[in-house]
Amino acid sequence: MRVIRAHSFGGPEVLQLESLPRPVPGSGEVLIDIHAAGVNPADTYMLTGNYAKVPDLPYIPGGDCAGVVAAVGPNVTAFARGDRVFVSAALGGDLSGCYAEAVVRSAKNVLSLPETTSFDQGAALGVPYATAHIALFARGRAKPGETVFIHGASGAVGSAAIQLGRRAGLRMIGSAGTPEGLDRVRAQGAELAVNHAQPGYLEVVRAATGGEGPALIVEMLADANLAADMTLAARYGRVVIVGCRGEVSIAPRIAMMKELDIMGMAIWNAPRELVTSAFCEITEGLHEGVLQPEIGIIFPLAQSAEAHRAVLRPGTRGKTILSIGPNS
Repeated sequence: MRVIRAHSFGGPEVLQLESLPRPVPGSGEVLIDIHAAGVNPADTYMLTGNYAKVPDLPYIPGGDCAGVVAAVGPNVTAFARGDRVFVSAALGGDLSGCYAEAVVRSAKNVLSLPETTSFDQGAALGVPYATAHIALFARGRAKPGETVFIHGASGAVGSAAIQLGRRAGLRMIGSAGTPEGLDRVRAQGAELAVNHAQPGYLEVVRAATGGEGPALIVEMLADANLAADMTLAARYGRVVIVGCRGEVSIAPRIAMMKELDIMGMAIWNAPRELVTSAFCEITEGLHEGVLQPEIGIIFPLAQSAEAHRAVLRPGTRGKTILSIGPNS
């Protein structure tokens, strides 16, 4: 089978297209023929060798994918050959193996994919939807009727958060940096979309909340925006940091005077039972048709290096996907 492997740490250029034997499922395991794999920023960070999770070399990147069960090992009763499934690095904690035509996963970390959800959409669920769900409800303690501002809402996690929040009865506001991005934010169900590339956009958000500010802000680029988030947030508000690429200077007195809760989150820290509960609600939303993962750019497997470059570009919209097939 065709795989993408890295024999050394570095940038996208270290990714190589190779051929390896198909894996065989062991006891309690499932072999999945992959139709699509999700490309997460975490995949690019892990490739550098400087991430919280450091794989043994050589390794096959990728922790999120969707496909069809090709075989099951002994002691597997929950799945059968031909079942449509998806896997998430958020559930099993394994960030490797999915940039390939097939992967073996423990059956306990495999989830059923509804017939109405495409394989591309299934590959977009894993890390983004679990991250968005936990940021909103476990860390952010969002309650129906509250106003939530997604600061950077056109990417995979942001669009997932808009959809999940709308389903839960939250008033959602999101930002993007281009007209196309703003259209996408509105399409996901945001009541208001603001352009974070234009001066004064935070005042538009403040005005939309009657001058009080959002009860919850989910922040995708804290090194650029955290100080502004603190000024914008409502008294007793919460800020959940999902993404950051550098350091930032803040005024702690603002947090004191407003009694703000400023929280970080990394999906890898979430207890298994919390992630499992999140995916139960996510799957319900898929069956309802309320949750529709937004697909951005689709690359063939052989162009995994370019997919890694694309997922980190400013203004990335939706989920970056690797299409796994004979012509990819």
